[in-house]
Amino acid sequence: MCLGKLFRKIANKAVGSVMGNDLSQDLTVAEGERYVTPGIGACIRRAGAESCVLLKNDGVLPLSPDRKIAVFGRCQLDWFYVGYGSGGDVHAPYLVNLMDGLTNAGASFCRPLAEAYRAWTSANKVDPGWWGHWPFSHPEMPLSDELVSAAAASADTAVVVLGRAAGENQDNECKSGSYYLTDSEKAMLDAVTAVFPHTVVLLNVGSVMDMSWTETYGDRLSAILMVWLGGMESGNAVADVLYGKVNPCGKLPDTIARRYEDYPSSANFGGKDFNDYAEGVYVGYRWFDDHPEQVLWPFGFGLSYTSFAVEASAFERGSVTVRLTNTGTRPGSEVAQLWCHPPRAGLDKPQRVLAAFCKSDELQPGETRELTLTYDDRCIASYDETAHAFVLDPGEYRFTVNGTDVGSFALSQRLTVEQCQPICLPPEQLRQRILERMPKPVPASRNHGVKLGDVMARRASPDDFIARLSDRELEALTRGHGMMNSPLGVPGNAGVMGGILPSLRAKGVPPIVCCDGPAGLRMARYCALIPCGTALAATWNTELVERLHVLVGQEMIHYGVDVQLSPGMNIHRNPLCGRNFEYYSEDPLLTGKMAAAAVRGVQSTGRAACPKHFACNHQEYRRNCTDSRVSERALREIYLRGFEICVKEAAPLTLMTSYNKVNGVWSHYNYDLVTTVLRREWGYTGMVMTDWWMRKSASPEFPLLRDNAYRVRAQVDVLMPGDMSRTAKRYRSDGTLLKTLGKPGGMTRGELQRSAGNVLRLILRLKG
Repeated sequence: MCLGKLFRKIANKAVGSVMGNDLSQDLTVAEGERYVTPGIGACIRRAGAESCVLLKNDGVLPLSPDRKIAVFGRCQLDWFYVGYGSGGDVHAPYLVNLMDGLTNAGASFCRPLAEAYRAWTSANKVDPGWWGHWPFSHPEMPLSDELVSAAAASADTAVVVLGRAAGENQDNECKSGSYYLTDSEKAMLDAVTAVFPHTVVLLNVGSVMDMSWTETYGDRLSAILMVWLGGMESGNAVADVLYGKVNPCGKLPDTIARRYEDYPSSANFGGKDFNDYAEGVYVGYRWFDDHPEQVLWPFGFGLSYTSFAVEASAFERGSVTVRLTNTGTRPGSEVAQLWCHPPRAGLDKPQRVLAAFCKSDELQPGETRELTLTYDDRCIASYDETAHAFVLDPGEYRFTVNGTDVGSFALSQRLTVEQCQPICLPPEQLRQRILERMPKPVPASRNHGVKLGDVMARRASPDDFIARLSDRELEALTRGHGMMNSPLGVPGNAGVMGGILPSLRAKGVPPIVCCDGPAGLRMARYCALIPCGTALAATWNTELVERLHVLVGQEMIHYGVDVQLSPGMNIHRNPLCGRNFEYYSEDPLLTGKMAAAAVRGVQSTGRAACPKHFACNHQEYRRNCTDSRVSERALREIYLRGFEICVKEAAPLTLMTSYNKVNGVWSHYNYDLVTTVLRREWGYTGMVMTDWWMRKSASPEFPLLRDNAYRVRAQVDVLMPGDMSRTAKRYRSDGTLLKTLGKPGGMTRGELQRSAGNVLRLILRLKG
């Protein structure tokens, strides 16, 4: 074994041991049969196809099966199916790469070239890296003039595949092989475009990368198709689009700028200790609409093999109906995007905001369909930090759908849409707010023998059960079992909560099993690998996303998983964030709607979803140390808005905080985020857990409280996976929660019972 491979093996083993689950892909062989949930493969394939965004096409696409193509790029075989880390390392029962998909589609391709790539990739295996040190891309096969010329002699169309991935603990970088093309990739494009009359570029990526080279090659590129990271069926899905079985109908969930420096967050990303969100609400298209010269392809863009016309049918405040007609020659689907163009008087505002969207069914040529798009004033309001309210300033609010004017309304005076409370208060003010809201303890019950089964059978109340729990049992309900891969759950689980003590299990409290993640269940079993979050957002199809997650929920039932740690839904503030592939979009409405669809799908099966990371987790570098310094307006309009939509429309049973600080306070201690906003303003009644492990800290407001007591006071109910030392293989307390119980200024029994009650309500929903 070479030293490099030995080092990776040792590093992976060390990381797996520290994390407690040994789930690194090159170390773990999934146990058991290669089970596939009935119907999930076809749904993944459809989602992968609908996610493809056609950026350019001179008519070369769709390809005809008898048109011979030459496929370049090692990613035709070493395909990127998903990104790395907890949001990607799923043991798929099978994988379909691009060449598999083309073969399955009956494509005609240059076989000597394909064999050359197969032989070269077999002899030059990819370096899998190790946790947080995975490859962004893979070295390309050197191309001789003879090989390229021979391929061009047998085919007039080249398909060039470019691949990228990033992951947890690893941001993209502004260097070749990550955000930028490598010299070998440029050489490949140079060689191919010099001799082929038609070149189609496939971008097998998880997030936006530099695309300035597309202007350099110009008309030498006949078509550009963004195919994302489409999961285990992605090779078939891409072939479906290339050959016209599925008409491309994906739309960009992000703006593609000319230069990295054009992104408004570029000067304030990657900070060691903090990032100043100086761009405020001007994220994505909200910035670029005022700077169109910086844009290569705008948010919401996507071509089709057919064409569509939009005509206004009816307009009233809150609802727009349009007639959508397929005016082309091929069947296809289209996304109706409703945009509000607010008056730019009063508060400074972007030119427009996405108010609603709806994806049509497939329309035949000449077919017309009426679509109704609804929105509420909250979607189009701006947050006034001085009034602590969402408001509509006076003036005309104009609405368009796909560039067509559909109506407007006017206000003669400012309208307050929603009054909020100020957040991120100084310690003394926050202390007073917390004291005014302290919960009362549950009164003692005479029903001392009550078990949780009695509550499920409605023979006793939840309070009767909570009242009989000891301090140790109450504390155990506020933390996980110990480490990842708990013996109380399926092998490879991310952690277990609930019935983690024998005494709790004797009282009828079952263990609740959690598994990663956003691209499918990550554990030591074969599980479906679904398209990444960005790909799902690019479908703009909430019904399809919900249907897919129903099937994920069925897979959870099959394996005994209670909580899926998903969806990931942080905003794409910057294209370098390593976990952007897990997340959806630069826009909070699209993010919230997609997340709500995923949550509804999973929870319709009786399982629980867990949206994450609440909030402002926008970089992986020093993610548990950096402070996201953001204005209250940007926080509420951009970074909390997606979570708000998800909470109000889908009622997730659980929710996960983020590692980072938000305005100086780690999210897992942030009372105003978790209690003032999430629970009181949004009405959330579910359970909140930490991301895996948390930073130790003392409370500025209550000097006696620190660590888990500080967390529970904020109503972050459960520490996961449960042991902060990262060494325990079983439940172990650090003592910080009960240390001040009952002391003046210390933890109260009512607070313990409140968090325990949130956990028990989850269990009753899942097991009752």
